[in-house]
Amino acid sequence: MTSSLATVSYIGATILFILSLGGLAHPETARRGNLFGIAGMSIAVLATVFGPQVGMGGIPWIVIALVIGAAVGLYAAKKVQMTQMPELVALMHSLVGLAACLVGFASYVDTSVVFPTAAEKTIHEVEIYIGILIGAVTFSGSLVAFAKLSGKLGGKPLLLPARHWLNLAGLVLVILLGRWFLNTHSIWAGMALLLVMTVIALAFGVHMVMAIGGADMPVVVSMLNSYSGWAAAATGFMLGNDLLIVVGALVGSSGAILSYIMCRAMNRNFISVIAGGFGSGGGASVTAADGSEPAGEVTSISAVDTADLLRDAKNVVIVPGYGMAVAQAQHVVCEIVNVLRGQGVAVRFAIHPVAGRMPGHMNVLLAEAKVPYDIVLEMDEINEDFPDTDVAIVIGANDIVNPAAQEDPGSPIAGMPVLEVWKARTSIVMKRSMASGYAGVDNPLFYKENNRMLFGDARKMLDEVLGALSA
Repeated sequence: MTSSLATVSYIGATILFILSLGGLAHPETARRGNLFGIAGMSIAVLATVFGPQVGMGGIPWIVIALVIGAAVGLYAAKKVQMTQMPELVALMHSLVGLAACLVGFASYVDTSVVFPTAAEKTIHEVEIYIGILIGAVTFSGSLVAFAKLSGKLGGKPLLLPARHWLNLAGLVLVILLGRWFLNTHSIWAGMALLLVMTVIALAFGVHMVMAIGGADMPVVVSMLNSYSGWAAAATGFMLGNDLLIVVGALVGSSGAILSYIMCRAMNRNFISVIAGGFGSGGGASVTAADGSEPAGEVTSISAVDTADLLRDAKNVVIVPGYGMAVAQAQHVVCEIVNVLRGQGVAVRFAIHPVAGRMPGHMNVLLAEAKVPYDIVLEMDEINEDFPDTDVAIVIGANDIVNPAAQEDPGSPIAGMPVLEVWKARTSIVMKRSMASGYAGVDNPLFYKENNRMLFGDARKMLDEVLGALSA
């Protein structure tokens, strides 16, 4: 393949990637967006493998790597459950960071590249230094996020004494090491400085994510997605690959924008999320600011009575949460929706921006169950409708329906926009127990007079509700 044809292929792949991002912006066009992305990546891989930069002797090794990678990808696609998707995404981000680090070290020791001027050599070394820095932070931070999301580490933030000063000291040291690195004339001295910087960056990535509480993990996943994009862009600069630069910039900027949107949805400052310290996780309850427990009594309800309320209602809103994902109850939820709509009940879904463990988690689950897109609404679209709703049923969600965000100024989630299900005529919360959510904050919703608690496994309880509705 000639250089001109490879360039044209890269331009075509870039256009397809942009169309892919545009398609992924809405559920109805998401499938088409995925197809655009697949086509773009296929063109990019073929243009790279058969392009002028790869000799015939390197193609067999590339093919072997492609086969191994494809086998791992197919295995993961078939074996990984939807509830495990957040940690899988975090693990994939770590691989992007690792690739940036390895490419950076390989580029530095590559003596075949000759730079006409000292300025070009300095620019290349800056690209290497920044690429390894971003890659190392992404790699270690993503591994910690994977461990937290998979339950191997608790959601409670690790708050070291003077942690902000530690981060600042690490940043200053990285800058000093970068200055020494650019002024060194020995490849071995430069490699030693790169290794020291890499260790610091790895430690910073671990500390950064460990200090972030469980309630902020959806933002962390989005943030690491942005980091992986910038790591890919840095890799593109090191390799002189324009497509990697463009695609990395697309992923990095879109991830940063999504992180900002999610922080705004949680009434959180992005810098404060990175600084960490919010959310205790582990199911430990955090009481109100004055130390008091929520007032009122908990009223339980049976599956049969739940079915009666749903059958008699005219307007029903379903709020899915991580508990629905764990129970894999999305399919039975879809069946209940079909039965209710067949009986003339208006049913809609209310999706909070940070429901689940990653952006769009609930949307993906509902799409998998073939829930119609037109009845799946975002928080801003449906929140004003709760006063006119007969029954609001919450399936395994907690923090996103917590009225303490509005009623308790001292709550850790104060000011966070939530779905106002308590304003419905009757709200039903499906949970295994009274344990707090991922933020570790007690929920006054459970004690409100118009609320009912349906205790038990979501899948089992919903099967009973479906049976009662169909009887």
